[in-house]
Amino acid sequence: MSDGITPMFDTPPNDNLPRGTICIEDLEVGMERFLRKQVTDRDIALFAEVSTDRNPVHLDDDYAQDTIFEGRIAHGMLTAGLISAVIGEQLPGHGTVYMGQSLKFLAPVRPGDVVEARVKVLTIDHAKRRVTLDCRCLVGDTVVLKGEALVLAPSRKFD
Repeated sequence: MSDGITPMFDTPPNDNLPRGTICIEDLEVGMERFLRKQVTDRDIALFAEVSTDRNPVHLDDDYAQDTIFEGRIAHGMLTAGLISAVIGEQLPGHGTVYMGQSLKFLAPVRPGDVVEARVKVLTIDHAKRRVTLDCRCLVGDTVVLKGEALVLAPSRKFD
């Protein structure tokens, strides 16, 4: 099992492009980036610590077994954080400012699941430097989270 740091796949660091910045002048509708990460018990414990969300459905096997999930699940916002990683590291990348995010949680993520976070450019407003992004997280073929983000993209003119 991965410790959350060691890549599980042949192409480290589990994404499709190097980290950095794609300035708004270089963005195109349809551009897509992703990363993959195995969610570990350690990730869930650290997220509980940082967020102070210690709901036992995330941390207590016995408690979680008697819920609708029939076992422990990761925090939804931990999964959503992987979208933030794609946006902040790859598309558009460094210098991007989050302006808003909608999310729908569709299925649980469990310890040990490999989550693929995908971000795709939907619209670009060059005058305002605003970019709308389709955001999804999948476990296998199951979409576990979907939504849209609005971001302020970096520009060569201002940065």
